[in-house]
Amino acid sequence: MAEIAQYQGTGKRKTSVARVILRPGDGATWFNGRSIEDYFPRGTHRALALAPLRVAELEGRYDIRVRVHGGGSSGQAGAVRHGIARALVEVDPNLRVPLKREGFLTRDARIVERKKAGLHKARRAPQFSKR
Repeated sequence: MAEIAQYQGTGKRKTSVARVILRPGDGATWFNGRSIEDYFPRGTHRALALAPLRVAELEGRYDIRVRVHGGGSSGQAGAVRHGIARALVEVDPNLRVPLKREGFLTRDARIVERKKAGLHKARRAPQFSKR
């Protein structure tokens, strides 16, 4: 039995991790068992997540299957974008330059800083009183 071509990529942003599988197809989406419209109700998050396909001019040519967890919707959309970009580089190594130029292959490493002892928040110190 012939193996169906599939390309994988793992994307991360903040505390979100997305496992992306691309298969040649008609553009069907599967995000944790739901369609992209159900999973990302905001159009900005949908556009952010699918931006690598737009840059590579491959919209509607691959079925997208995504398992994503952790973080909020913005972080998850960024993780999906990173994973799709990595999978597209696996599809065609020549796409690396345009995707890298757009910043889709760079992992956004900004995460919430931890709270330190003796402070209100990560950096907010108690108010100083001279008297």
